[in-house]
Amino acid sequence: MPRRLNLTALTDEELQTLVGEAQAVALLPDLSRARLVDRAVLGPTVPEQLSAERLPERTWGASPEASRALAALHADLLAAPATAHGTFYLPTLSDTRHWRAYTLEPEVVAAVRWSETPETAGGGWPSLYLLTWLRDRASGFACVLSTGAPHALSPSSGPEVDVHRHPGLGAAELLACHRQHVLRHGRGQKMGAEDDWLRPWQALHTMNLKAWEGRGLLLEG
Repeated sequence: MPRRLNLTALTDEELQTLVGEAQAVALLPDLSRARLVDRAVLGPTVPEQLSAERLPERTWGASPEASRALAALHADLLAAPATAHGTFYLPTLSDTRHWRAYTLEPEVVAAVRWSETPETAGGGWPSLYLLTWLRDRASGFACVLSTGAPHALSPSSGPEVDVHRHPGLGAAELLACHRQHVLRHGRGQKMGAEDDWLRPWQALHTMNLKAWEGRGLLLEG
Protein backbone atom coordinates (compact mmCIF):
# COMPACT_ATOMS: atom_id res chain seq x y z
CA MET A 1 0.00 0.00 0.00
CA PRO A 2 1.42 3.43 -0.91
CA ARG A 3 2.53 5.51 2.04
CA ARG A 4 1.38 9.06 2.71
CA LEU A 5 3.07 12.09 4.20
CA ASN A 6 2.31 12.85 7.85
CA LEU A 7 1.81 16.62 7.86
CA THR A 8 2.08 16.89 11.64
CA ALA A 9 5.71 15.69 11.50
CA LEU A 10 6.77 18.45 9.11
CA THR A 11 8.44 21.59 10.39
CA ASP A 12 6.55 24.84 9.82
CA GLU A 13 9.09 25.80 7.12
CA GLU A 14 8.70 22.46 5.34
CA LEU A 15 4.91 22.76 5.45
CA GLN A 16 4.97 26.28 3.99
CA THR A 17 7.35 25.24 1.21
CA LEU A 18 5.24 22.20 0.37
CA VAL A 19 1.75 23.76 0.29
CA GLY A 20 2.37 27.50 0.12
CA GLU A 21 2.04 30.20 2.78
CA ALA A 22 -1.74 30.65 2.57
CA GLN A 23 -2.53 26.94 2.78
CA ALA A 24 0.00 26.46 5.59
CA VAL A 25 -1.68 29.19 7.65
CA ALA A 26 -5.06 27.53 7.06
CA LEU A 27 -3.74 24.12 8.14
CA LEU A 28 -1.78 25.22 11.23
CA PRO A 29 -4.69 25.30 13.74
CA ASP A 30 -5.68 21.70 12.95
CA LEU A 31 -2.04 20.58 12.89
CA SER A 32 -1.38 22.22 16.25
CA ARG A 33 -4.35 20.38 17.81
CA ALA A 34 -3.23 17.12 16.18
CA ARG A 35 0.30 17.47 17.57
CA LEU A 36 -1.04 17.97 21.10
CA VAL A 37 -2.78 14.59 21.03
CA ASP A 38 -0.23 12.82 18.81
CA ARG A 39 -2.70 12.49 15.95
CA ALA A 40 -1.48 12.15 12.36
CA VAL A 41 -2.81 14.33 9.57
CA LEU A 42 -2.32 12.54 6.28
CA GLY A 43 -1.07 14.46 3.28
CA PRO A 44 -0.19 13.41 -0.27
CA THR A 45 0.93 9.97 -1.35
CA VAL A 46 4.70 9.48 -1.44
CA PRO A 47 5.85 7.26 -4.33
CA GLU A 48 8.51 4.64 -3.62
CA GLN A 49 9.80 4.69 -7.19
CA LEU A 50 10.37 7.68 -9.43
CA SER A 51 8.59 7.14 -12.70
CA ALA A 52 9.56 9.40 -15.59
CA GLU A 53 7.10 9.88 -18.44
CA ARG A 54 8.81 11.27 -21.53
CA LEU A 55 7.12 14.34 -22.95
CA PRO A 56 7.25 15.75 -26.49
CA GLU A 57 9.58 18.66 -27.01
CA ARG A 58 7.86 22.01 -27.32
CA THR A 59 8.09 25.50 -25.86
CA TRP A 60 7.60 24.80 -22.16
CA GLY A 61 6.89 27.21 -19.33
CA ALA A 62 3.83 28.40 -17.40
CA SER A 63 4.48 31.98 -18.54
CA PRO A 64 6.60 33.78 -21.15
CA GLU A 65 9.09 34.63 -18.38
CA ALA A 66 9.35 30.99 -17.32
CA SER A 67 9.83 29.93 -20.96
CA ARG A 68 12.72 32.36 -21.31
CA ALA A 69 14.27 31.10 -18.07
CA LEU A 70 14.02 27.49 -19.29
CA ALA A 71 15.60 28.38 -22.63
CA ALA A 72 18.47 30.22 -20.90
CA LEU A 73 19.20 27.33 -18.53
CA HIS A 74 19.09 24.85 -21.40
CA ALA A 75 21.55 26.90 -23.46
CA ASP A 76 23.89 27.36 -20.49
CA LEU A 77 23.90 23.64 -19.71
CA LEU A 78 24.60 22.65 -23.31
CA ALA A 79 27.51 25.09 -23.26
CA ALA A 80 28.89 23.46 -20.07
CA PRO A 81 28.84 21.03 -21.99
CA ALA A 82 26.01 18.78 -20.81
CA THR A 83 24.17 15.98 -22.59
CA ALA A 84 20.41 16.54 -22.70
CA HIS A 85 18.16 13.48 -22.28
CA GLY A 86 14.78 15.07 -22.85
CA THR A 87 11.80 16.43 -20.94
CA PHE A 88 9.87 14.27 -18.49
CA TYR A 89 6.97 14.35 -16.08
CA LEU A 90 7.68 12.91 -12.61
CA PRO A 91 4.83 12.79 -10.06
CA THR A 92 6.80 13.93 -7.00
CA LEU A 93 5.71 15.64 -3.76
CA SER A 94 6.85 19.02 -5.04
CA ASP A 95 4.77 20.84 -7.63
CA THR A 96 7.90 21.04 -9.85
CA ARG A 97 7.01 17.82 -11.63
CA HIS A 98 8.37 18.74 -15.05
CA TRP A 99 12.05 17.83 -15.47
CA ARG A 100 14.66 18.35 -18.15
CA ALA A 101 17.36 15.76 -17.56
CA TYR A 102 21.08 16.19 -18.26
CA THR A 103 24.39 14.50 -17.50
CA LEU A 104 27.70 16.29 -17.19
CA GLU A 105 30.53 13.82 -17.54
CA PRO A 106 31.91 12.23 -15.65
CA GLU A 107 30.17 12.52 -12.28
CA VAL A 108 27.37 15.08 -12.30
CA VAL A 109 23.70 14.62 -13.17
CA ALA A 110 21.54 17.69 -13.58
CA ALA A 111 17.83 18.42 -13.68
CA VAL A 112 15.95 21.60 -14.46
CA ARG A 113 12.65 21.34 -12.59
CA TRP A 114 9.56 23.49 -12.93
CA SER A 115 5.76 23.42 -12.93
CA GLU A 116 3.47 24.02 -15.87
CA THR A 117 0.59 24.52 -13.41
CA PRO A 118 2.04 26.18 -10.28
CA GLU A 119 0.00 25.42 -7.17
CA THR A 120 1.16 28.48 -5.25
CA ALA A 121 1.75 32.11 -6.21
CA GLY A 122 5.31 32.42 -7.47
CA GLY A 123 5.82 28.66 -7.22
CA GLY A 124 7.12 26.24 -9.81
CA TRP A 125 9.81 28.56 -11.19
CA PRO A 126 12.47 26.76 -13.30
CA SER A 127 15.37 25.79 -11.04
CA LEU A 128 18.55 23.81 -11.60
CA TYR A 129 19.60 20.87 -9.41
CA LEU A 130 23.03 19.18 -9.57
CA LEU A 131 23.76 15.81 -7.96
CA THR A 132 26.99 13.88 -7.44
CA TRP A 133 27.37 10.61 -5.56
CA LEU A 134 30.65 10.31 -3.67
CA ARG A 135 33.14 7.47 -4.08
CA ASP A 136 33.16 6.83 -0.33
CA ARG A 137 31.42 8.10 2.77
CA ALA A 138 34.47 8.92 4.86
CA SER A 139 33.18 12.46 5.32
CA GLY A 140 29.84 11.19 6.62
CA PHE A 141 28.01 12.12 3.44
CA ALA A 142 26.92 9.91 0.54
CA CYS A 143 26.21 12.58 -2.06
CA VAL A 144 26.22 16.31 -2.76
CA LEU A 145 23.14 18.16 -4.01
CA SER A 146 23.40 21.78 -5.15
CA THR A 147 20.53 23.94 -6.33
CA GLY A 148 19.72 27.45 -7.45
CA ALA A 149 16.10 27.06 -6.32
CA PRO A 150 14.63 29.94 -4.30
CA HIS A 151 13.08 27.59 -1.72
CA ALA A 152 14.48 24.82 0.47
CA LEU A 153 13.57 21.21 -0.22
CA SER A 154 10.46 19.85 1.46
CA PRO A 155 10.65 17.52 3.24
CA SER A 156 14.32 18.16 3.97
CA SER A 157 16.85 15.66 2.66
CA GLY A 158 18.38 13.04 4.93
CA PRO A 159 21.55 13.61 6.99
CA GLU A 160 23.76 11.82 4.45
CA VAL A 161 22.93 14.37 1.74
CA ASP A 162 25.14 17.47 1.69
CA VAL A 163 22.71 20.11 0.40
CA HIS A 164 23.84 23.53 -0.82
CA ARG A 165 21.43 26.26 -1.91
CA HIS A 166 22.60 29.13 -4.10
CA PRO A 167 19.40 30.95 -5.10
CA GLY A 168 19.65 32.85 -8.35
CA LEU A 169 23.01 31.49 -9.54
CA GLY A 170 23.35 30.72 -13.24
CA ALA A 171 24.24 27.26 -14.50
CA ALA A 172 27.99 27.88 -14.92
CA GLU A 173 28.35 29.49 -11.49
CA LEU A 174 26.28 26.80 -9.78
CA LEU A 175 28.30 24.04 -11.45
CA ALA A 176 31.56 25.64 -10.27
CA CYS A 177 30.22 25.85 -6.70
CA HIS A 178 28.97 22.27 -6.88
CA ARG A 179 32.34 20.92 -7.95
CA GLN A 180 33.98 22.77 -5.03
CA HIS A 181 31.50 21.23 -2.60
CA VAL A 182 32.28 17.76 -3.99
CA LEU A 183 36.04 18.32 -3.70
CA ARG A 184 35.69 19.01 0.01
CA HIS A 185 34.55 15.41 0.43
CA GLY A 186 36.93 13.78 -2.05
CA ARG A 187 35.85 12.52 -5.44
CA GLY A 188 32.57 11.78 -7.12
CA GLN A 189 31.50 8.48 -8.64
CA LYS A 190 31.94 8.42 -12.37
CA MET A 191 28.96 7.48 -14.48
CA GLY A 192 29.32 5.26 -17.52
CA ALA A 193 27.90 6.31 -20.86
CA GLU A 194 25.30 3.56 -20.56
CA ASP A 195 24.05 4.64 -17.12
CA ASP A 196 20.44 5.72 -16.75
CA TRP A 197 20.13 9.42 -15.88
CA LEU A 198 17.28 8.60 -13.45
CA ARG A 199 19.27 6.09 -11.38
CA PRO A 200 21.17 8.64 -9.23
CA TRP A 201 17.94 10.54 -8.55
CA GLN A 202 16.17 7.33 -7.55
CA ALA A 203 19.03 6.48 -5.18
CA LEU A 204 18.67 9.94 -3.60
CA HIS A 205 14.90 9.48 -3.29
CA THR A 206 15.36 6.05 -1.65
CA MET A 207 17.83 7.51 0.85
CA ASN A 208 15.42 10.33 1.66
CA LEU A 209 12.55 7.88 2.17
CA LYS A 210 14.59 6.09 4.83
CA ALA A 211 15.32 9.39 6.60
CA TRP A 212 11.67 10.50 6.38
CA GLU A 213 10.54 7.18 7.81
CA GLY A 214 12.86 7.73 10.77
CA ARG A 215 11.26 11.13 11.40
CA GLY A 216 7.75 9.67 11.37
CA LEU A 217 6.92 11.46 8.13
CA LEU A 218 5.62 8.38 6.29
CA LEU A 219 2.49 6.48 7.28
CA GLU A 220 0.52 3.70 5.66
CA GLY A 221 -2.35 5.25 3.72
